[in-house]
Amino acid sequence: MAQIACIGEVMIELAGAEPTAEGGERKALGYAGDTYNTLVTLARLGTDSAYVTRLGDDHYSDAIIERLENEGISTGTIVRQEGKVPGLYMIHNSPDGEREFFYWRDRAPARELFHSEDEMSTLAEQLASTDMVYLSGITLAIIGETGRKNLLSFLRRYKERGGKVAFDSNYRPRLWDNPQQAQQANSELLALTDLALLTLDDEELLWGTDGDAIAEVQARYQDCNISELVLKRGAEDVIIIKDGEQERVAVPKVTDIVDTTAAGDTFNAGYLAAHLAGKSPAEAATQANRCAGIIIRHRGGVIDKQVFLTELAGR
Repeated sequence: MAQIACIGEVMIELAGAEPTAEGGERKALGYAGDTYNTLVTLARLGTDSAYVTRLGDDHYSDAIIERLENEGISTGTIVRQEGKVPGLYMIHNSPDGEREFFYWRDRAPARELFHSEDEMSTLAEQLASTDMVYLSGITLAIIGETGRKNLLSFLRRYKERGGKVAFDSNYRPRLWDNPQQAQQANSELLALTDLALLTLDDEELLWGTDGDAIAEVQARYQDCNISELVLKRGAEDVIIIKDGEQERVAVPKVTDIVDTTAAGDTFNAGYLAAHLAGKSPAEAATQANRCAGIIIRHRGGVIDKQVFLTELAGR
């Protein structure tokens, strides 16, 4: 059985590739999405993993299933929908590796996650022995109000059976009607969260700040019963808040950055894999930093498996 199940959306990705001899733009076809990126890295780190999503009955959905299975990821929790196709997104990179995303996902089947009682009953049985489920704020945004309500109910029952919940708020304003809607949804989910993997920039964007953003994050969630809160801050120290105490883990400098896509997702995978293996929070953050340092030196949300493992072994 899977140690962890990731809930979310995988899309067709068109990422930057080497330009043509004439300087024309090229795009490389791949598959990615925040929870998918985390899931693939989890599997590469040796964690038994499963994916909870919805796909279509098209060629690209077939290719996604094949890739997941080639990574050793369980696909029995994926629902296939007739006549549907996955969402699509395109990445544009600036010279410093920062990226801009363009999406075509309004009719993606993953938007219908947790809209079916039968689906949730089946999923409850499938995940009965799974230690943890992981999801993100993007998952919350795309499934809509009905899906969010059903998801919260599902997670409450899952936790009653002893399961743990990990969550990355991953705030994307364009996916929400307004910030207040996102604040409410995130607060409700974080009230059920055991391990929170947050990004300080996202917290400030969603909630604003009066100065000491770190103290504000700690105060905001102190009544949520989060056992471990991890605060990602780009190249600055990772802050881990556990039992009211802060611990800082330095982020190694990376100079040859190509594409920061999936840096946070890959960090999350490194942290979750170490956490599930019984490592300390500091050890988990150290592994997470190593993983994120690899992905930002390559293009796209998921890189070649052997390249990742080779670089991981050398770091």
